[in-house]
Amino acid sequence: MNYPVWQLGFPGGLLIATVAILHVFVSHFAVGGGAYLVLTEQRAYAANDESLLAYVRRHSKFFALLTVVFGAVTGVGIWFTIGLVAPEATSSLIHTFVWGWAIEWVFFFVEIAAALIYAYQWDRLSRRAHLAIGWIYFLAAWASLAVINGIITYMLTPGRWLQTRDFWDGIFNPTYFPSLLIRTAMAIALAGMFGLVTALADRDAKPRLVRWAGAWLVTGVALLFPTGWWYEVRLPAFSHDYLAGFIPLVQEVAHGGMWAAAVALALSLVFALCKPRWMNAAVVAVILVAGLATMAAGEYVREVSRKPYSINGYIYANDVRVAEVDKISAAGAADFSPWLRAAAGDPLRYGQQLFATECAACHSVSGYRAMRTRVRGWDEVFAREMLLHLPLTRGAMPRFAGNEQDRVALGRYLASIAAPAQAVPAAELGRHVFETRCALCHTIAGRRRPLQLAGVDAKDLEQLLASLSDISSNMPPFTGSDAERRALAVYLAQAK
Repeated sequence: MNYPVWQLGFPGGLLIATVAILHVFVSHFAVGGGAYLVLTEQRAYAANDESLLAYVRRHSKFFALLTVVFGAVTGVGIWFTIGLVAPEATSSLIHTFVWGWAIEWVFFFVEIAAALIYAYQWDRLSRRAHLAIGWIYFLAAWASLAVINGIITYMLTPGRWLQTRDFWDGIFNPTYFPSLLIRTAMAIALAGMFGLVTALADRDAKPRLVRWAGAWLVTGVALLFPTGWWYEVRLPAFSHDYLAGFIPLVQEVAHGGMWAAAVALALSLVFALCKPRWMNAAVVAVILVAGLATMAAGEYVREVSRKPYSINGYIYANDVRVAEVDKISAAGAADFSPWLRAAAGDPLRYGQQLFATECAACHSVSGYRAMRTRVRGWDEVFAREMLLHLPLTRGAMPRFAGNEQDRVALGRYLASIAAPAQAVPAAELGRHVFETRCALCHTIAGRRRPLQLAGVDAKDLEQLLASLSDISSNMPPFTGSDAERRALAVYLAQAK
């Protein structure tokens, strides 16, 4: 709460994801592509193959242009967006791993210099010197990946760092090595994918160039499956729940990523290894899209698997430090944010500012993950009571940091932005009430906190609904009308 909120009108994480996915797609190619270049060059020298050497020359310029220009610009874009969207988490990452960042920037400088020398000094360097520059590039690029991987995986699995605050405990955290292998495998696969792009331009040597690039692609994609399994095993327990269907979208995206990888693998086996003459621009485009989808799915699952945290157990997704929540809840959020204090004279504006501070990291008012439809049918009392139970709603929301006055203000604001109530036929009223007030936490017979209602009739259920908070402190009171309570009781009695 020490920083102003960059209000975009949509969750800032969506902007970070757009920039980051494009960056990691190209940056992983920058790693694997370095090894691809130098090994292909060595292969050309060993076979005295001038056409293969000419291909490497062309590919090196394409490689340098894409990775140095696009990769560097999007890398800066990530720093720009995370610094504005999540300044507290970004500050923590910088301070925790300041020497790691310094080392990575040295590797990055060496990487950029070596890439440019390699691509544009073919005629000025001896074979031995040129190959040496290529290996220097690859080692610097992979070392940069190894450092960044430690910081990225720390955000999901900080491990012993939470107790020791030790740099090396943060870097070599529980998912460091499986993630490093996954990213190395993806780098190999992307080297092959982009190798296919330039291989199509050489009609005479196309079959063997396509087969060579395809071998890289097949190897990388095939390695994704065992390394992905190892990575999943090391995830925290709550992340396993998400992947198991507790948050259905996470499971769907994970499965989609695996199918995309399978498509890339199948196409490369058929069109690159078995029938390289059949390879064409359309097939390469599909393979690249499948590769991007695989990368995007992996990054999405990694990001969502650490919710409700930016740094697991340390900083929530809304940039509030876990250790400060009790203090904020006791004193009130305005004591910790000058921007909230400035709005304190206007209750509705104060509630709006609370929404921007504590909710807008993941939710918009009426766009992506819109609260307008999520709070349809909520009144002020129900909204403020739900704020006490946020971690129970799908398990991916942080605790509300604020006192009772803060809850009243945010509850009033949420009720003010709620979509108009729907006209529901009497026969559908019970199901509608359940979806509005109960389904955030419960299902009838699914995996997520299923209701156990055997032997309870509608009359008893109606009485129970009048005293929900007495049954469990984790349930807000039912604040609907008598007609809604009766309809819900009938629906639950029939649905069980």
